[in-house]
Amino acid sequence: MTPALGVCYYPEHWHEAWWESDAKRMAEVGITFVRIGEFAWSKLEPTPGDLQFDWIIRAMDALGKHGLKVVFGTPTATPPRWMVDKHPDMLAVDTEGRRKGFGSRRHYDFSHLGYREEAGRITQLLADAVGQHPALAAWQTDNEYGCHGTTYSYSPAALAGFRTWLEARYGTIDALNTAWGNVFWSMEYNRFDQIELPNLLVCEAAPAHELDFRRYSSDQVAAFNAVQFDILKSARPDLPVIHNFMSRTSDFDHYDVAKTLDIASWDSYPLGHLAVSDEPEELKHQYMRQGDPDNAAFHHDLYRTVGHGRWWIMEQQPGPVNWAQYNPDPLPGMARLWAWEAFAHGAEVVTYFRWRQAPFAQEQMHAGLLRPDSEPAPAHGEAMQVAQELKATGIDGVVGKARVAVVYDYQSEWAWEIQPQAKGFSHGAHVRALYSAFRKHGIDIDVLSPHTTSFAGYDIVAIPALFAWNDALRTAIETFEGQLLIGPRSGSKTQDFAIPATLAPDLPRNMLDLRVTRVSTTDPVHQTPVKGGGAVHHWRERIETGGEVVIEDEDNQPVLVSQGKLFYLTASGNKALVQRVVDYLIAEADLPVLNLPAGVRCRVRGGFRIYVNYGAGAATLNRAADEAGYVVGEASIPGAGVTVARLATAG
Repeated sequence: MTPALGVCYYPEHWHEAWWESDAKRMAEVGITFVRIGEFAWSKLEPTPGDLQFDWIIRAMDALGKHGLKVVFGTPTATPPRWMVDKHPDMLAVDTEGRRKGFGSRRHYDFSHLGYREEAGRITQLLADAVGQHPALAAWQTDNEYGCHGTTYSYSPAALAGFRTWLEARYGTIDALNTAWGNVFWSMEYNRFDQIELPNLLVCEAAPAHELDFRRYSSDQVAAFNAVQFDILKSARPDLPVIHNFMSRTSDFDHYDVAKTLDIASWDSYPLGHLAVSDEPEELKHQYMRQGDPDNAAFHHDLYRTVGHGRWWIMEQQPGPVNWAQYNPDPLPGMARLWAWEAFAHGAEVVTYFRWRQAPFAQEQMHAGLLRPDSEPAPAHGEAMQVAQELKATGIDGVVGKARVAVVYDYQSEWAWEIQPQAKGFSHGAHVRALYSAFRKHGIDIDVLSPHTTSFAGYDIVAIPALFAWNDALRTAIETFEGQLLIGPRSGSKTQDFAIPATLAPDLPRNMLDLRVTRVSTTDPVHQTPVKGGGAVHHWRERIETGGEVVIEDEDNQPVLVSQGKLFYLTASGNKALVQRVVDYLIAEADLPVLNLPAGVRCRVRGGFRIYVNYGAGAATLNRAADEAGYVVGEASIPGAGVTVARLATAG
């Protein structure tokens, strides 16, 4: 699919007389797709059974008249007030036992089967009403599953569903008691209906209890999505069904939800995401108006995998947002840069949020392509420039398979939140650190699911901080012939959240002759220097090994151990150590690298290499040997700038 731009539009917010002029202006910018509908339930059905679809059909007519293609969002993230009156128990309950109320959004419980039926009902009605409209090009299910901490609910509906789920999973109460280790603290159950949710306890629940509740909750998100997917695909098998995920959101397994999606999308707000992240203050200050140089790219690559190779940006930040503690203005050029970077990583569509800044309600401080007075905002011109550049250069093609991959696992995120052992230890942080270290060399990277059964075709694969092995990953590592990096903490638990009988990393000795015999954790401010550069901190493993010690710290403890092409990292490291380990693997695999200036990143798509400069100042590119010339920009790339090189041979 040729890359295209989109925008989010809410016709219910504006006078109907504006719709056609808005559509005309969108087309003049170069916009192709327009998302509508995802928050409109109270206008579509003001009272139960009073269906008012004519207005949104007229809005679609106006958009279609100017050649715009509509993405219709099901409005299930914002059920109207009468729905809560009809199903008062549909509201979620927080971990403190407090019922959440009506008056904002996402006010429903995934476990509530009555609301799930209502969501299916409105989805079917919309499919019947607009499914054959000539402007309709795609569906979006709901909006931002899990946003505002809404994946987990501790309601009566969740309790009933969890008990049923547990009985289906374990079959007998004895099997559950064994899996959870309930002999500890005399926690054994006699019946499934004795089991409670893992909140409001004196102290922590058994880790397997908490993990199973997260598994159950994730399954409810997937089941909720499947209801809408089945209806929409039945109505129009030819139209793709999409959902818009978010950055650093791991409360549910996105791979599972995407089993009933055709395309994954995500909502990219680089400045807001950086502001609320746990990144160091130095990085936040340096990239306050640009965003973390590697966070958006990581999510592009993640959602390309989640979406089975197809992915969009459904909401792209165009200016200051409204939801962080501080909301800076992006550097001039960043709305263009973010779009180009997404296209570099294979995006089919980048959709800006939103067309016009709303002058009312919760998001009135969130910028759009237009100001509230309908005059162009800065991103308006940048979006138009992107559209013109896409047309002029003919960027097309798909993102090819990379030579490096990292495995990202949602269950590992849950496990280390449940039992961190060190404050701030996370699977995602280790994955992103390695991703960033490879990317600084201009190396393309794929993000792989933990259900991957083969690593064939990759030169290097990294599996950091993995909770537990599964059969698919065991098969993949046993047959892999490239460089494989594992650890720290990988394979340190079983699927039942217990220490393996053979200890971590729970691999055959002929594959890796290494056992973790003791673990210690420290405040990250306390670092142990590593011989040759870098330092270890936070997480530290003592090991017994017959492998070769490649790197050790100044206490003469192994840090990186190898056995053939399999490497094990025994500790969390600072950036210098992570970069050193990555550089060592690159050298071992003899991978070509690019000499990129600080702040500059790149990715190959089709026959093009796309460079983006996250730095505030200009940088000079070194022409790569496989490049034939520049088609956008030049070797001197300004701050917040983009340069596109045509490759001598299509990649």
